[in-house]
Amino acid sequence: MKSKILVFLQFFTILLMIFPFGKEVSYPFLGTAFIVFGMGIGLLAIKTHQQGNFNIRPDIKENCELVTHGIYAYIRHPMYLSVLVMMFGFLILYSDLYRFILYIFLVIVLHVKLHYEESLWVCHSKEYEAYKQRTKKLIPFIY
Repeated sequence: MKSKILVFLQFFTILLMIFPFGKEVSYPFLGTAFIVFGMGIGLLAIKTHQQGNFNIRPDIKENCELVTHGIYAYIRHPMYLSVLVMMFGFLILYSDLYRFILYIFLVIVLHVKLHYEESLWVCHSKEYEAYKQRTKKLIPFIY
């Protein structure tokens, strides 16, 4: 149930952020650059996954394997990074307090989601602790 709530909050927040609601675009090139960069990160993560191993919920699928190569060799949650970078692009496009608050909420939701997912992986895979020691959560070499 926790997984479904977190996914709902994530996608509902994204939905609220992407609709312009009559707001004029502030910085079209910079915002679009962040959106495209975020999409690139997401596509790299999807390409690295094996078919049937990808899941939008933080639950661990049966017979899934820990992916530790490609972009996953540097960060454990590239899809979350992808979402955060893309939504930062929308924050730049439609700069307002409303989206800033939504973005902060999205950061919190994704942090809760990734910590929940990591707690499940620790129970599911003995190699996950070693993987955590050699990688960062979201930002390569930093965090």
